[in-house]
Amino acid sequence: MVVEEKNSFQDYKFKKGNLKFAVIGHTEWINFIKVEQLPKPGLISHAKKFLECPAGGGTVIAKRLLELTNNEVHFFTALGTDFYGNQCLNILKNMGIKLHVAWRDEPTRKGFSIVDTQGERSITIVGERIAPTNKDNLDWDTLNDMDGIFITAADKEIFKKSRVAKTLCTTPRVGLNIINESGIFLDGLIGSNFDPGEVFSLDELRLKPRFVIKTEGEDGGLVFPGGRYKAIDNKQNKVDSYGCGDSFAAGILYGLSSGWDIEESLNLAKVMGRDSSEHFGPYEICN
Repeated sequence: MVVEEKNSFQDYKFKKGNLKFAVIGHTEWINFIKVEQLPKPGLISHAKKFLECPAGGGTVIAKRLLELTNNEVHFFTALGTDFYGNQCLNILKNMGIKLHVAWRDEPTRKGFSIVDTQGERSITIVGERIAPTNKDNLDWDTLNDMDGIFITAADKEIFKKSRVAKTLCTTPRVGLNIINESGIFLDGLIGSNFDPGEVFSLDELRLKPRFVIKTEGEDGGLVFPGGRYKAIDNKQNKVDSYGCGDSFAAGILYGLSSGWDIEESLNLAKVMGRDSSEHFGPYEICN
């Protein structure tokens, strides 16, 4: 059966329900800088637009899931006990995300996302990624009530704890060794086919997930099983590609947790990824 492709996030609003979600992963304090063109050797650039706010894969996915459900979205993360860690805490709480924070003595990870007038971006990260671990004294029992869980950074024991959810998805960036050592079955493994840090072969996986999705931006991507899928056209000019992949991943988790087939889940994911590209920064609330 061919599912009619929806071209607007509003097409899914009537399906906003009471699904319960948790995200486990990292937070980064990112400076977003818009310039005429990406930096070249010897070039002095002047920012045309600037903002800073908490971002990173875990944060973006949690925020986008919050737009899809009437329930709280729980976000298990780690933050440094520094200025940026406290800023992240306050801003994410004000967004309405239910935070479970493992505090660290090390600095909160920071970064710079530079985007040009064509919407292409380059990211530089400063510091080590910090993430919650199984040993952190967090309310892990909350996971028992979740319909869907997405993991962007964790250890193998957290993967085992998370398998209680009806749907469990992750990214290869957590490390294939962690995924393999956990020994658990994934409903979705979602990553960029263009990012060297996320490229992998199916043969590297000990246990094949229900779906493996490799995104290729405006070229669409690949889903196994299933084959190639097409992207959808932008309604407006592309402004910034930061957060598109994470928004796409949130759509996949929501769709699979709702009991949709992969085609309809992909339709929502594509709309969410596309819409993310039409504003500056990871989500409109920062603007």
